[in-house]
Parts: sequence; C-alpha cells; structure tokens
Amino acid sequence: MPKRRRKKKKSNNKALIIVTSIVAALGAYIYFAYNHHQKEVEARFALYPDFAIQLPLGYKIHGIDVSSYQGNIYWPAVAAMQDQDVNIRFAFIKATEGLNNVDRQFKHNWQNAKSANITRGAYHFFLATKSGKLQAQNFINTVQLQAGDLPPVLDIEELYGVRADSMRSRILVWLQTVEKYYGVKPIIYTNLSFYKNFLGSDFDSYPLWVAHYFVQQNPGIKNGWQFWQHNAAGKVNGIKTRVDFNVFSGDTISFGNLLVPPHNF
Repeated sequence: MPKRRRKKKKSNNKALIIVTSIVAALGAYIYFAYNHHQKEVEARFALYPDFAIQLPLGYKIHGIDVSSYQGNIYWPAVAAMQDQDVNIRFAFIKATEGLNNVDRQFKHNWQNAKSANITRGAYHFFLATKSGKLQAQNFINTVQLQAGDLPPVLDIEELYGVRADSMRSRILVWLQTVEKYYGVKPIIYTNLSFYKNFLGSDFDSYPLWVAHYFVQQNPGIKNGWQFWQHNAAGKVNGIKTRVDFNVFSGDTISFGNLLVPPHNF
C-alpha cells in the first residue's frame, strides 16, 4: 500500500508538469501570434506640419478628395505644395449625386486638377433610394474620362431606410452600367463598418477605397484595399477648408496600372 501511494503521487506530478508545459507553450504561441498580428495592422504615423496632420508612413502616393464644400480651389498651389517627401499626387473630385445633381465645382476642379498635373478621379454620391441605372446615367452625362484618369468611383455610405439587398442590387446596376460605358471597372468608396455590414464579399472584385479614421491602424479589410482615407482634417495650400487625405496601397507601377488606359478612347 505505501509503495502504491508513492507511485500515484509521482504519476500526478508528472501529469502536472506535462499540463503546465502545454499551457505555457499555448500561452507563448498566443502571445507571439497576437503580437505578429498587431505588427501587421498597426501603421506608423508621423507629423507633417505643413499638412497639419499625421500621415501614415511607408506609402509613396498621397492624395485628397474634394467637392464644392472646399470652395474655389487654386490647383497650382495644391500641386506645388510639398512637406518633406510628400506631395499631392491624386485627387478624387465629386461629380454627381442621385438622379440629377451635379456638383457646382466639378467642372472647375476637373479641368484645373488636370492642368496642374494631378491625377484626377470623379465620384458619384449614391442614394440607395433611387434607381442605379438613372444615377449611372447622371454620372455618364457629366463625366468625360480621359486616358490617365482614375476609374469612376461609387460613393456609398448609407442605406436611407432601404433594405440591404435592394441597395446591393441598385449599386450593382450602377457599377455594371458605368463599367460597360467607360470600359473600366469602377472603384467602390465606403467606410469600414458599412463595408463589413452591408457590402463585403459580394463586391470583392471591385477596387476598394475605404474610410477608416481615428486609430493608427490600416483598414481592417480581409481582401485588400487600393485607397485608404485616413484623415479628414488635412491642410493644403490653395484650399481654404480642411480636406480629406488618402494614400494608395501600392507603388507607382500598380498605380499606373489602375488608371484608365489609352485604348479605351
């Protein structure tokens, strides 16, 4: 009996050591996996005083997006501005909204951004309550793309009480109509929560421009993104108001490959 008790105690100690080792190894794995993930999603930022905001580091191509809210923009000053290694390389410009609205500054911005050698793109603010086909026609009637422009952009941010499946059907009609007319796949602009809640995998084949503010992390999009709107309070010469800032995810070659090609026109 005494010998049996000693063997049982030794066996229990051995089991405890094994369990402790497993728990320790699992804990170490979780710790290193978490920290590896954090390194992947955390972005390094630095203050650029002339732009009055912090910019994410590691991106070579920076841009802005504007509408009539910014008033009368003096584009040569926008193009000439540089802080350290950053200048404004591209601008998304509001063109249309809904069925009939045309941004009152669109013509001025569209012509003068190009004259200032800033790569330009036009966007449509989508109303989920209205026909996707007719909204696409409003954009087509307003925007004449040229080789070297960015693809058309669909800005979708709200449901306006419409069912999500109805909204998705309408924006798909807009996307397909615009792609057929211009011969280039449009970009979708939205914020992170709207993308996750209402768009997601149904539109993974379209280039994505995502708004994600306030935290120093890359947009949490599983299937990638092309543009990241990371701040809405930038300051740029030639613009009286604060302005949205964006970065492109790739290098100059991938940026060039995204642009409207010459053979489309």
